[in-house]
Amino acid sequence: MTDSLDMSKFEKPMIIRNMTTEDIDSILEIQRICFPGMEPWERAHLYSHLTIFPEGQMVAELDGKVIGSCSSLRINFDEYDDRHTWNDITDNGFITNHNPDGYNLYGIEVMVHPEYRRMKVGQRLYEARKDLARTLNLKSIIIGGRIPNYHVHSDEMSPRDYVDAVSRHKIYDPVLTFQMMNGFILMRINPNYLPDDTASGKYATLMEWNNVDYRPLSKRHFKTSYPVRICVVQYMMRAIDSFEDFAKQCEYFVDVGSDAGSDFVVFPEIFTTQLMSFLNDKSPSQAVRKLTKYTPEYIELFTSLAVRYNVNIIGGSHFVEEEDEEIYNIAYLFRRDGTIEKQYKIHITPNERKWWGISNGDKVRVFDTDCGKIAIQICYDIEFPELARIATDMGANIIFTPFCTEDRHGYLRVRYCAQARAIENQIYTVISGTVGNLPETENMDIQYAQSAIFAPSDFEFARDGIVGETSPNLEMVLIGDVDLEILRRQRQDGTVKHLKDRRHDVYRVEYLK
Repeated sequence: MTDSLDMSKFEKPMIIRNMTTEDIDSILEIQRICFPGMEPWERAHLYSHLTIFPEGQMVAELDGKVIGSCSSLRINFDEYDDRHTWNDITDNGFITNHNPDGYNLYGIEVMVHPEYRRMKVGQRLYEARKDLARTLNLKSIIIGGRIPNYHVHSDEMSPRDYVDAVSRHKIYDPVLTFQMMNGFILMRINPNYLPDDTASGKYATLMEWNNVDYRPLSKRHFKTSYPVRICVVQYMMRAIDSFEDFAKQCEYFVDVGSDAGSDFVVFPEIFTTQLMSFLNDKSPSQAVRKLTKYTPEYIELFTSLAVRYNVNIIGGSHFVEEEDEEIYNIAYLFRRDGTIEKQYKIHITPNERKWWGISNGDKVRVFDTDCGKIAIQICYDIEFPELARIATDMGANIIFTPFCTEDRHGYLRVRYCAQARAIENQIYTVISGTVGNLPETENMDIQYAQSAIFAPSDFEFARDGIVGETSPNLEMVLIGDVDLEILRRQRQDGTVKHLKDRRHDVYRVEYLK
């Protein structure tokens, strides 16, 4: 017997998936319906959520229609005051205080379109949050829950009495009852949590779901400091006779950095052009193509040095010819575990185009390391503030800038911009440059540099925001410590809070990739 009935026409699949920008209009409409009289999301809020923590933003979709959503961020909950408000915990809804290394997932909103309630949409969203907490190995999920039926009983009982009555099933509250049924335990009751939530009397129940699968990755839950030691190489460009000469000079500096216990050794931009001094080609365009032939040796050298000396290396930058026969200026990260990443230079200078025909890269990247997230922005790129802001929003705490400038004017552009990026993004920036000269090499004949490590300008950091700097135009190294824990605290409680105080309602930086 053949079943001719087409079952597919009866199917209406419900899926839980990550939110996209295409969902924003639907979410704004659901919120207006779900929370009349309360201040709704703005489009800028949701763009910020998707930029900063996309995996924490989810929607429920039924038959192609968005019918519910939930939003969240990561924090270390113990850093916040017991009486925090919703605005405190979400940075006024923009979640720019999201901590990618936070131990707790904090849920800031769940909503379901009224026409689709009693279909366990909310429960599915909560389960998706729990799955996310397990995947990210987070300690718990914390929520500040509304008690929307409290206004009915506010004349006869306190918030504590109301919550107690709901917990013993004497009173039904659509939010609190639901949360308790989903395994959340009451921690405390916070007043003035949402100023426009009159139905809850502005109160919220702070509740927690503990992840029993959580695996502590460190014996210390809290850090009093998180030092990262950086060795910056101010590299002397001098004529050499072979790649082996270059390798010896590089290994010397890696050895120095490793002996000092450095986490990173940083080399300058296109310092591999030193190899041109023995290539004997007067045509810059031909010399640079000969230089690209040394890419395998360069990568093999620095991969080996990173592993042997147990240090992460920012391998300056190197000209690389790729399959499209275009030449790119690429900075490599050689991790001490033997893995490699690369960042293409995005903005190419007029000289790079004129002499060598270098092509633009087109992606901003942020890299995970054993010392947190870092970015690399090569020379000219640090002079474009959008790139540093994008990298910061992607979680970078340190931006490394290998540079190569031939005069003081060019150097100061790099230096001043690196200092500005440190202040406006509340990050550390590191600049590493070349000195010396290569008289027989076109467009690399003279160099000017004073390498440095910069910090935000505030009480917690070094005077003048300068962790350390080299003497100008001398071959030497700078070794300095930056503290990521101090950086984290300063972002929360500094004299000024550039990341928190951005006016997302007026402007935003949008990354198109």
